[in-house]
Amino acid sequence: MSAASEILVIILSVFLAFFLILAIILTIYLIILTRQIRKVTKSAESTFDNLGSIVERINNVTSPMIVASMIKKYAKKFKKATEEKEE
Repeated sequence: MSAASEILVIILSVFLAFFLILAIILTIYLIILTRQIRKVTKSAESTFDNLGSIVERINNVTSPMIVASMIKKYAKKFKKATEEKEE
């Protein structure tokens, strides 16, 4: 083998080793990142579930209040209408 081809092989092997090490480091960071993403999604999911139960409880409380306010409004209208008829 000539000297030029030996130098070329050495240069290529150095670059190959460099990119191999870089790929290993990036793979490790990717694994760490996916674990952190899983933790965040689990936290967000539990928060969403808790928020859903809170909204459901509020909805259970406000529904009777809305119905009561509607009945009160129609009762006032009916009372005004009957008072106007009496006059």
